[in-house]
Amino acid sequence: MSDYDVIVIGGGPAGYPAAIRAGQNGLKVACIDEWKNYDGSATFGGTCLNAGCIPSKALLESSELFHRAQAEFASHGIKTGLVAMDIATMQKRKAGIVKNMTGGIVQLLKAAGVAAMQGHGKLLAGRKVQFTAHDGSVKTFSAKHVVLASGSQPTPLKTAAFDGQHIVDSWGALEFNAVPKRLGVIGAGVIGLELGSVWHRLGADVTVLEAMPSFLAMADQQLAKEAMKHFKKQGLDLRLGAKVSGVTVVKGEVQVRFTDEAGASNALTVDKLVVCIGRRPHTANLLGEGTGVVIDERGFIKVDDHCLTGVENVWAVGDCVRGPMLAHKGKEEGVAVADRIAGLYAHVNYQTIPSVIYTAPEIAWVGQTEEQVKASGRLYKVGSFPFLASGRARAMEASQGFAKLIAAKDDDQILGVHIIGPMAGELIAEAVLAMEYSASAEDLQRTIHAHPTLSEALHEAALAADKRAIDMPNR
Repeated sequence: MSDYDVIVIGGGPAGYPAAIRAGQNGLKVACIDEWKNYDGSATFGGTCLNAGCIPSKALLESSELFHRAQAEFASHGIKTGLVAMDIATMQKRKAGIVKNMTGGIVQLLKAAGVAAMQGHGKLLAGRKVQFTAHDGSVKTFSAKHVVLASGSQPTPLKTAAFDGQHIVDSWGALEFNAVPKRLGVIGAGVIGLELGSVWHRLGADVTVLEAMPSFLAMADQQLAKEAMKHFKKQGLDLRLGAKVSGVTVVKGEVQVRFTDEAGASNALTVDKLVVCIGRRPHTANLLGEGTGVVIDERGFIKVDDHCLTGVENVWAVGDCVRGPMLAHKGKEEGVAVADRIAGLYAHVNYQTIPSVIYTAPEIAWVGQTEEQVKASGRLYKVGSFPFLASGRARAMEASQGFAKLIAAKDDDQILGVHIIGPMAGELIAEAVLAMEYSASAEDLQRTIHAHPTLSEALHEAALAADKRAIDMPNR
């Protein structure tokens, strides 16, 4: 007889939802998580809640308010005098939010009847799990099903080893107790842009080095060009085609050597260097001998379309498997697997997973880019609406950017939606819902949107695809 119906290894955004849903489905469940904070405290929530999504959004919000107080309040008639930022208070607020959220997960697990265990989980042959608690004690449990949700970790750069002080990863960049005068960021992806934005707003001179020759290559390039324009206007020094060849720390300063797009040698001196060139699966020491689970050359656990490994009743979800490393993707996989284990229908539509960059302006998209649609050979139409023409955006002093909708010419199917502007991360949800249920551009056109709202931008973009926009000229 098994000790548990389901054991989930990993308590991050893929693991804890899997455990909760399995508990809701009436199964006996345990969830093992090994996360430890810098102070040694153990918490659930993984990278997302402890060192990623949530703390970064807290700092983005604080730094954006600071920037607006300096740059925008006067135009509203708000007289503030000298505005100063107390970094210690900002960090205390962030820590309080994180503590609240991670503590909430423990309560959610408890409410679902899940046994929450803090320590290291290792899959052994025969669906047995070795649990090593943080105090060193070891137990072995058996399970009918095991869900691997071990997450990911920052990818290191060989030429810039982390030292935790001068050269840090994304977690380290969330913990600065003072604003660095000069900040270097290697990697102009989602994390690099968000962290660079935080510290730039607070007063740092920020230089971002990106090895790729194009900016935000994974995004629609019209969107990427618009974003580049705004970031440069804000003062972020973005250098594309910059390949780092060496990093040294001399007398407390970080000296970065790199070649530019033309192949010329360059040097950059900063006080702090953040390396955020991506993340890799955290699968080391996850599997014992003879489990039968296969890990590919990049460290990902091999799974099929249903997140099942090649071993009966052993599943894997989240960042440790193929697909985008996004918390919401992992969450949906975790919930779907828990339902499949219970014999229920479950499906994850990988074509409608939204992406969001929480900079100012925010950037969000779902579905295909215009470049991808064009390459597919399918005939299409595009509608775009600028936030400059949105009364709500104007009232918010946030009229940068646009909403763009791509639809098929033959059947009006929505193929992709791309937004750069205020609250883009919230607005994209309507597009996700529309695409999930195969709505057409006309369906959006015929849906009443409240006025004045930012959501009208998507409505007008849908109208513009057929040259029927009301609040701007149709060309």
